[in-house]
Amino acid sequence: MIFESANPSVVKSIKQRDLLNTWLRLYARARLLPRVEEYQPARLEEELPDLVEYTVDTTTSPPRLTIQSNGTRMASAYGHTGKGKFLDEYLGPRLVPVVMPVYHECIARRLPVYTISNIDDSYGRIVAYERLLLPFSDSDNVTHVVASLKTISDDGGFEIRNLMRGNDMLPTARLCAVIDRDLLHRAPGRIPAGDVIEFN
Repeated sequence: MIFESANPSVVKSIKQRDLLNTWLRLYARARLLPRVEEYQPARLEEELPDLVEYTVDTTTSPPRLTIQSNGTRMASAYGHTGKGKFLDEYLGPRLVPVVMPVYHECIARRLPVYTISNIDDSYGRIVAYERLLLPFSDSDNVTHVVASLKTISDDGGFEIRNLMRGNDMLPTARLCAVIDRDLLHRAPGRIPAGDVIEFN
């Protein structure tokens, strides 16, 4: 899988751009990966259905990710919840080769990664699957990844249930990018203060 170099403007979704900008503001303070506990985007409650948090074990090669939250859209797209499971086992052998390299690139580069893939729903409608991965660290290595997963179809409505497992065709990558340029550009405004919100 080949990843192109990109700046933050590559992200299409306004909500995902907001999530990325919050990460960038934290990163810009010391040019270090932020801690996941510091990450408190505005209107986070609205985004929770599309967010999945993972813990990362970098003592293995390749690193292994454990799903720590029940993103409701992810659970619908994959057919069942995955909380507490290794991501590679949750995906299964068909999807591992097309999904895990994206996470491994994020961990290896210690940078946000953004992808767009096309997949057909159970009625043959093309759905764009937009994935934004954000790395976090409590130490020298990446210890957490937060994923924002968005689905959209030019046809309007689509069937999200079993979207990733419901047909014989694998997702087709349209864009694979590492966001490694203009990382220190600070978006206007401050990170709003507020109560700590936990992923669940």
